[in-house]
Amino acid sequence: MNEIELFDNKQQETYRTIRNSIIAAQSKVYSAVNSVMITAYWEIGEQIYKACGENDRAEYGKKILKYISEKLTEEFGKGYSIRNLRNMRNFYCTFPIRQTLSAELSWSHYLLLMQIRNDVERDFYTQEAIKSNWSVRQLDRQINTMYYKRILASRDKESVAAEIQTTEPKPEYEQIIKDPYVLEFLDLPANEHYYESTLEQALIDHLQKFLLELGRGFSFVARQKHFNVDGRHFYIDLVFYNYILKCFVLIDLKTGDLTHQDIGQMQMYVNYYTRNLMNEGDKPPIGLLLCAKKSDTLMKLTLSEDNNQIYAAKYLDYMPTEEELKRELNLDEFQKIEE
Repeated sequence: MNEIELFDNKQQETYRTIRNSIIAAQSKVYSAVNSVMITAYWEIGEQIYKACGENDRAEYGKKILKYISEKLTEEFGKGYSIRNLRNMRNFYCTFPIRQTLSAELSWSHYLLLMQIRNDVERDFYTQEAIKSNWSVRQLDRQINTMYYKRILASRDKESVAAEIQTTEPKPEYEQIIKDPYVLEFLDLPANEHYYESTLEQALIDHLQKFLLELGRGFSFVARQKHFNVDGRHFYIDLVFYNYILKCFVLIDLKTGDLTHQDIGQMQMYVNYYTRNLMNEGDKPPIGLLLCAKKSDTLMKLTLSEDNNQIYAAKYLDYMPTEEELKRELNLDEFQKIEE
């Protein structure tokens, strides 16, 4: 082995050693934060249960939750919405014995486990997740593919148990700074760049600037707007409010061909804003999908015939003129809705 090869090997060995030290340190930090967070959420759930009683959706319970949510959010950040507080209460009710909580499972694990109604089945998935060290994605897949029933019915249990490592491999390590629940608990802002590719980032930068400078009536609301539904995280690329149309405008960017799943996801975003974030006097939100390629036929088949909320437009691989971009965004359609 010559001197150059020896030097290269030394570099690689040093890098691997340092990398392993970082991963080990991050793992300890994640475990520590997770353990404290699980304990805190269980205690919060216990206090809410004691304050609201059996039914937190009764008028008395609703008022208490609203008050607590507003006060905690004001002081500690956005991780204490009414929905999240209800999840914490449900956490306490589902796992009432504190000593049974496991430091091996994250809050995201527990959110999935709480959706299982059958106590025996839930206990099975809990113990398997701990024993097999399942990631959140692995647990989600096992639940959705009815692993509990399959393992009971199978004669070759080892093969059934091992297949998850192929169908949904466990990540080498958890990235604590990307976990929305951890960021909310620590009251740290999420870095919007974490959720976008370089191309998406550049396109969204240009689009945001264009709409604010040239778009009529657009006011910036959020970028990478985060919300969760039953433990599943979603991020809307850009959210504006148009004070001429009096509605939210939701924009999602797709760097490939537009699929029916993309359209369905935007429909969910629109429904979420319609049911949770519209103010009195607002018109229904508008969803805009920007993509490399679109099919008008696919749009028509996926959406209802009377759709007037969701639109798709192609983006260009060069900086368009103002008129070209307005034409691609179908801004005339927005004016029709206003009328």
